[in-house]
Amino acid sequence: MGGVAAARPGAARVVVIVAFDQVQLLDVSGPLEVLTTANRYGARYEVRVVSPTGLDVRTSCGMRIGADARVEEVPRTVDTLVVPGRRDWRRATADDELIALVGGLAARARRVTSVCAGAFLLAQAGVLDGRRATTHWELAPQLAAAYSRVAVEPDPVFVRDGHVVTSAGVTAGIDLALALVEEDHGADVAREAARQLVVFMARPGGQSQFSVRMTPQEPRHPLVRRAMDKVTADPSFPHGTEGLAAGLGISARHLARLFRQETGMTPGQYVDAVRVESAQALLSSGTASVEEIAREAGFGSSETMRRVFQHALGVSPTVYRARFRTTAPSLPRGTRTADAGCAGRSDDLT
Repeated sequence: MGGVAAARPGAARVVVIVAFDQVQLLDVSGPLEVLTTANRYGARYEVRVVSPTGLDVRTSCGMRIGADARVEEVPRTVDTLVVPGRRDWRRATADDELIALVGGLAARARRVTSVCAGAFLLAQAGVLDGRRATTHWELAPQLAAAYSRVAVEPDPVFVRDGHVVTSAGVTAGIDLALALVEEDHGADVAREAARQLVVFMARPGGQSQFSVRMTPQEPRHPLVRRAMDKVTADPSFPHGTEGLAAGLGISARHLARLFRQETGMTPGQYVDAVRVESAQALLSSGTASVEEIAREAGFGSSETMRRVFQHALGVSPTVYRARFRTTAPSLPRGTRTADAGCAGRSDDLT
């Protein structure tokens, strides 16, 4: 992986997080908190925060964070590199010293990762050439336009291509870090870290960055909004395209065309997506059986739900429940909402 050998059994894994002026604070602190928390439950991460000058940096929200060392003081072999992002990615990618730092560390790392707009720095350093990658959904078109050699996937929470893993908006860095902990030390350690931080276990990388119920937020056509509202109000109702269209007084073909224009999906795909989200909430916070949840979410049977889950998320409902079981079963139902940190915007809506 990247030409760098894995850490010796029992040896601490050296993780380097790059910090620079105007970096998004949660891009740095999220993975840092996960990895150091995992150390309390058996992991062995030696985390270093490195800046181009070796000096403190000011984050995008104005808070200063300290650098542990200059790059010359980092061990020659790096297990994992974490590259965070900056809102104004153009300023970051124009910083030759920063890009040289990222490129040099990437060449020394067994595993290279990025959070949010950090993908732009990896792309500028040539690390993503010929690879699949993701970033914050809002920035994905810009990444694709600026770096034609990168195959950008705008939807997933994170994308792994070989030893390189890129992730979405700022809180996705927490999901990514938990996934790395699970990969390195097993699900039990990752689950203990997640429980301590009061977050769900890492979402599958293929899960969508944002809620389908939020897309689009304001459809141009009122009929599409009416259809969407009807579906989300009761996912368990048999929402066939013909029935939805009849309720709106239009043909099924016309409704399908409007849905394509407004959402990029067919009505049926939208119905499945809403049902998946409904089932996700029930699986992560309730105690009902998978069969009961399948009926309540509108799938009819657990087998149908399993097929749709496997296609949409890459995992079965049972595996999803095991990975996402909340640390406080008595809490009210609900999925984790956006935590924009210093970014001042919602990055996580699933």
